[in-house]
Amino acid sequence: MVRDIDVSVLLILSVALLPIAWIIGGPYWLEYRRRKIRSQPFPDAWRKILQRYMPYFRALPSDLQLQLKKHMQVFIAEKQFIGCDGLQITDAMRVTIAAYACLLILNRRADYYPTLRQILVYPSAFIVDHKQFDSAGVLHERREVRAGESWSQGQVVLSWQDTVEGALHSDDGRNVVIHEFAHQLDQQNGEANGAPILARSEQYQSWSKTFAGEFSRLQEQARNGEVSLFDYYGATSPAEFFAVVSEVFFEQPQQMAAEYPALYEQLTRFYRLNPLSW
Repeated sequence: MVRDIDVSVLLILSVALLPIAWIIGGPYWLEYRRRKIRSQPFPDAWRKILQRYMPYFRALPSDLQLQLKKHMQVFIAEKQFIGCDGLQITDAMRVTIAAYACLLILNRRADYYPTLRQILVYPSAFIVDHKQFDSAGVLHERREVRAGESWSQGQVVLSWQDTVEGALHSDDGRNVVIHEFAHQLDQQNGEANGAPILARSEQYQSWSKTFAGEFSRLQEQARNGEVSLFDYYGATSPAEFFAVVSEVFFEQPQQMAAEYPALYEQLTRFYRLNPLSW
């Protein structure tokens, strides 16, 4: 009887200590596993896909090329890719999506979008039911066609057709993967609002001033039908503005730096990259 009690006590203590053990040791095991993944050779088949669907990969400095490939290996190992509407997930889909998602976290602390669990991929643009209350409290429902969505519950949804078009046309300022994963970065501190986590607290004031001014400028251009480097969709909310300008930052850096130098500087600080040098 005494032995049974001792064993029971030990079992209870073991179960109680498991969460504490994970808090202490979990991050170390996670990084150990990631180091093992990063130490593996990058598959030749993946390299060919990368060269096809990321045209400016070869222009990246060699250190960024290597960093990107290592990040992609971890990303693909940790995230679940799910095909929707009968779509079968292929290596081309995994590698292409991972490449542009990991482009956004180069030179940053590699936490690999910690809240993201799944990437849902549709063959083409998909339809969503959108519900919204107006100022009078009346619920409005409508169906919208989307190329991508970013959910704070741990999913990104993408159209493969739009992903390919954005990848192959690398200088048009439109890339749905960059757009949705910019939202993911924005959502790391709550709902997307165009104010992602910055490296230092003193950066928020200049970020807010610059982004608020340029957001208002785009709204004015949209109202007046003026030509803008940025898609008018960015004028719908600060969150969409951040995602839209992120697309242009990576795909049209020369034009953006020339026309919007202050905004371009803010994004070079945030992403810790300067696409002008590629």
